[in-house]
Amino acid sequence: MDSDVLPWLEYHWAFDFPPGMFRAILERLRGTPARLEELLLGVSDARLMTRHRGRWSAKEHAGHLWTVDALWHTRIGEYLRGAQELTAADMANRATGAAAYDDRPGGEIMGGFRTARTHTLALLDPLSPADAARVAHHPRLNRPMRLVDLCYFAAEHDDHHLALIRELV
Repeated sequence: MDSDVLPWLEYHWAFDFPPGMFRAILERLRGTPARLEELLLGVSDARLMTRHRGRWSAKEHAGHLWTVDALWHTRIGEYLRGAQELTAADMANRATGAAAYDDRPGGEIMGGFRTARTHTLALLDPLSPADAARVAHHPRLNRPMRLVDLCYFAAEHDDHHLALIRELV
């Protein structure tokens, strides 16, 4: 089975929307745990651990969302401290691999992700559109990125992995 989902590193963004979209983008981030649970609940553990062509299983994609929320926490803090450069992502995804998500119950992954995302939103919810307009340099994209752009980027990342999970289950 070849994936119909565009590889993540081939995505391109314009980030030309107003900071006033911040609240709507947060709603996308807020909804990801429920959408993940909807995809995974009732699916057998064997199916959730199935890999195709050596790529991640559905559990590993779900766990990756949990793992990456720690990077979002770090980057949000960097914006709020006025950092010029954002922390680079580990493109080798070592933390996702080390977490051995296929060895964990699906409920643990979904619960861990929900808790991490709740924490992320607790950092973002009190912020204003002026905060959302703060800018720092994104290392992989090699461009300035506003906090609102980072939130959109995170929502796109969520949707990318949800699409891959849907293909697998």
